[in-house]
Amino acid sequence: MATRIYGRSDKLRCMKTTVEIPDALLREVKRVALQEKTTVRALVERGLRSVVSGRRAKDRFVLRAAGFRGDGLVAGRSLSDWETIRDLSYSERGA
Repeated sequence: MATRIYGRSDKLRCMKTTVEIPDALLREVKRVALQEKTTVRALVERGLRSVVSGRRAKDRFVLRAAGFRGDGLVAGRSLSDWETIRDLSYSERGA
């Protein structure tokens, strides 16, 4: 497969490449291109973008919803007082 980069470096760069497509599929693609008033190139590009974006969405990490039981912070407690937080945390464990 030969590849050549066309255009200048300050413009969007495109690569020309050769893709082997079965004759029946190419005929169908040409028919769709005529109906949609577009080009085979545009349909191929749209199809490739669709496949790539579908993979990105599927592979994306999704953080699960995490929470805790209770009402959150207790009134009158300060998060800046580490010793008190530690003592309260361990006091319920018999420490």
